[in-house]
Parts: sequence; C-alpha cells; structure tokens
Amino acid sequence: MSAVLPQLQQLLDATPARRAELGARFAAVRGASVAIAAPLSAEDACVQSMPDASPIKWHLAHTTWFFETFILEQFEPGFAPFHPAFRMLFNSYYNGVGEKHARAQRGLLTRPPLAQVLDYRANVDARMRGLLPQADDATMTLLELGLQHEQQHQELMLTDLQHLLSMNPLAPAYAEHAALAPPVSATQQWQHFVGGVGEVGHDGDGFFFDNEIPRHRQFVSDFALSTTLVTNADYLRFVEAGGYADPALWLSEGWDWVCAQRIAHPLYWRAGRSWQTFSLRGLQPLALQSPVMHLSYFEADAYARWAEARLPTEAEWEYGAASIAATDLFGSCWQWTSSSYAAYPGYRPAAGALGEYNGKFMVNQYVLKGSSCYTPAGHARHSYRNFFPAGARWQGSGIRLARG
Repeated sequence: MSAVLPQLQQLLDATPARRAELGARFAAVRGASVAIAAPLSAEDACVQSMPDASPIKWHLAHTTWFFETFILEQFEPGFAPFHPAFRMLFNSYYNGVGEKHARAQRGLLTRPPLAQVLDYRANVDARMRGLLPQADDATMTLLELGLQHEQQHQELMLTDLQHLLSMNPLAPAYAEHAALAPPVSATQQWQHFVGGVGEVGHDGDGFFFDNEIPRHRQFVSDFALSTTLVTNADYLRFVEAGGYADPALWLSEGWDWVCAQRIAHPLYWRAGRSWQTFSLRGLQPLALQSPVMHLSYFEADAYARWAEARLPTEAEWEYGAASIAATDLFGSCWQWTSSSYAAYPGYRPAAGALGEYNGKFMVNQYVLKGSSCYTPAGHARHSYRNFFPAGARWQGSGIRLARG
C-alpha cells in the first residue's frame, strides 16, 4: 500500500472505531451530494453549460465511479460492475484506467437517465457498506481519499450549476436559501510580517492531498497582507474608474482575454439602473459589503495593480495565515495567489492511476488558497492548494491583497 498512496500512511488504521467513523462519514458525504441534486429536474441535471463545467448527473455518477473503480474493483469478492459501459462514460481523466468520454461532450449523455444514475449510487453505496466491516488498511485509505474527492465535486456541483442557471434568461434560483458569502464586516488594515524562513505545506496531522507535501522551508521577504478581502464595493470602484479599459493595468495575455471576450465586469454582475449579481438564489442586488467573487486571475492581478498592491505568493499567504487578524480566510471566497501551481521540492506522485490525481495538472495554472462559501464544511485547511487556469472565473475566486 505504501507504494500506492505513501502520502496517506497516517490514515492506515483499520480499527473497528475507525471503520465506524468512516462508515458514518461515508453515509453523510454521499447523502450530501444527493441533497445538492434534490431541487433539480432531470433536465437541470443533464445540461452542460461549457466544456469546463460538468452536468450534475455526471458529477453524481463520476463520484460513484471512483468508489467502484478504485475500491470495489480491487477489493470486493466476486466483483462485477453495475454497468460495464460506466467505466468509460464516467472516467474523468485517469488514462491509467482506460478510455474516457470526451469532457466537452458530457452534456450529450441524455442516457443513462438520472434515475439510473441514482440507482447506480444506491447500488455502489450498499456494496461499500458490505465491504466496510472487513476493510483493511488499504481499503480504508482509499475510502478516505474517495470522500475527500467527493467533497471536491460537491463544490464543483454548486459552481457548475450556478453557471448553468446563469445562462437562462429567466435567471432562475437554485434554492432560496442557498449559501452566500458572508459580508466583510471588518475595516481593511495591513498586517505586517517580518520575513525569514518559514515552513510551507502540510504538517502531516490529518488528511492531505499529495500536492500539499513535502513540507519544506521557504524564504519570504518582509511583506504585508490585507486583513480583509476585497469587497464588491471596492471592485465596483475599479470598474467605474475604467479598469477594464486601461491596458496598462493588465498582463498582456489578460488584456487580449478582456478584448477578445469583451469583458467589462465580473462574471455574474448585471448592469442597469443599479448593479445586480446572479447567485444560487437567483438575481440579487449587488451586496456591496460582500467579497467580490468569480474573478479570473487576470482580473485579480489587474485590480491589485490598480489598488497599488499585488497578489500574495502562496508562501506568503500560508505564512501569514497562521497569525493574521482575519476572520475570512475560509468560507467566503478562494483567494488567488501569484504562485504558479507546481510541485513542491521532493514531490513524487503516487504509483498507478491515482498518481494522476494532482501531479499532471502542474502546468499553466495558479494556486488559490483558503476556501469559499461553496466549500463543504471541514474541507478547508491552510495547506490546501486549489488551482485553476488564469482565465477561469466561474469558481468562487476572489482577492486578498499583499504589499511589500
């Protein structure tokens, strides 16, 4: 097992208490995904709004595929797949597993219907419950990874769904009480940090993904972090000051992106007599004291330059987060850093198909830190490394400024 997932050896503890704990979490996490889909029609669950997003039905099936492919196929006595075609249909990017259905064509899968996907989930859940009492260390470790993987997809389900519903001219609400980012209640201040050599990465206590290790030392110079996130009111001043029309504020590729797509404000903002924004609650007045969200790296970088500041590096964010006087590090919005997503010194991907989980995406992307209002409870930590391309903005991504 150590050759498969060496980064999770601290979880190899197949005691009865550990089995019971993971069994309860398995039921809770799996139930949470179904609960996200509950307000949706079969039509809602099938449509794909853009190649970067996936239909809700696909998310429900793929997270189930993960348990069937990486646990049941390996450890279930007399294993037989729920449906042989699902191994290809719901494979995301694991070349080591075999063929995949094209990502941009997931919305064409009108069949299997949603009802059969839910049957698939129920079938795999029952088989997993049957396997759990005899689960060994390897099974338990993969089960933990599968739960963390599903929580990642729960966030994607919400952000993909918001993008989908935003395309509808009726601006329909997903749910009247869907989560929104809390307002920024504090006054912005700058907290200064003396540079030096700090440690970056996971400390080995609890779960972590392989891209969070090895923990290593990294030097940072003196710097300051804003104690608050950039708000909609802050960003509105940038918009109204002509920030999207000033090439001096933008990276070259970002300026080309703005011009080619005729972008003049954040993704879900709607101009009119007063500004509105589209949320999971439908069209809402722009909440000026809430953190600005759904920004690309290009937009975050341009705003920072306009504000005579910059984006923090990943090391600065993690170094400062341990002691900064801020209450919105987590649960409001992901925060862009200026750090390219790359391997830490000494990183080695796991062997086999699961080694494709993170390592092969370490190119042409930037790291985001923190978590957002879409992130499941308990899924955030200082060392977590979210990552997206510079032009991605349908996620809950925002800005914390740095100076120095």
